[in-house]
Amino acid sequence: MIRIASIAAALGILVAASAQAETITFKAALDGATEVPAVTSDGKGSATVTFDTATKMATWKVEYSGLSGPATAAHIHGPAGPGTNAGVEVPLTVGPSPLTGSATLTDAQAADLLGGKDYINIHTAAHGSGEIRGYLTK
Repeated sequence: MIRIASIAAALGILVAASAQAETITFKAALDGATEVPAVTSDGKGSATVTFDTATKMATWKVEYSGLSGPATAAHIHGPAGPGTNAGVEVPLTVGPSPLTGSATLTDAQAADLLGGKDYINIHTAAHGSGEIRGYLTK
């Protein structure tokens, strides 16, 4: 009887822990108008980031087209509100569209993402500070 109670208690803990874990999806529309300062560009893009709150793993897919030249860098930046710039939180591997990858976030990075304070920025040679940008929102 004690063994059954112990197993039941352990299962209860596992169920409670998994109930608290969540996968959250963030999306962003990327364009030059969102850059700070704004950039005139035919570039556009979209990003999807999924975040697992239990493992703190962020996984992304960023698609883009119409840039003034090849992408030279791409990042998740934060924390920043609209109209402001911020440092790099997570570098993305640059290549042809789509950019895909994943990273385990720190507690501070996770808080920024969950708080709506992160944006994705794609840089080119012509626009070293960024050609297209978009805020990640739930």
